[in-house]
Amino acid sequence: MSMQRQLRVLAGVDVGAEPGLLIAFATSDLKHVDQHFGSAERFAIYRVEAERVTLSQVAEFGRLDHDGNENHLLEKFVLLDGCSAVYCQAVGPSAVRQLLGLGVQPMKVPEMSSISALLGGLQHELRQGAHGWIGRALARQRRDKKRFDAMESEGWED
Repeated sequence: MSMQRQLRVLAGVDVGAEPGLLIAFATSDLKHVDQHFGSAERFAIYRVEAERVTLSQVAEFGRLDHDGNENHLLEKFVLLDGCSAVYCQAVGPSAVRQLLGLGVQPMKVPEMSSISALLGGLQHELRQGAHGWIGRALARQRRDKKRFDAMESEGWED
């Protein structure tokens, strides 16, 4: 099933702002992680910084069953491209490989895990000095920024 509705929160991003991560949650109620990745009806995506969390996007899909057909996952991969992680109740091995290939860390959490508590934990780790997948995601952002800064300094010619 294709994406049915999408809400993007357009807000200015301060170029010199502290590093932040885009984190997705598979959720039916926008409060808890209560969906399997493949059949998730909705994803809420937040920008998480050490001192601020902002809702970036909500995307809704139709009802999907666990049918083994991975074609329906393509739109979800496109949606999550650029995210650092996706939190869900479960995720299949093929989807895990594809998510990791996109640089998205799949995170399995217990049913009804609170999104606000997970966001608070991420902020705490960002304030304390990120390790593990969070540290790698931030390092990847720094490499990308340096690469784009170098391209910009070369200038553009017509």
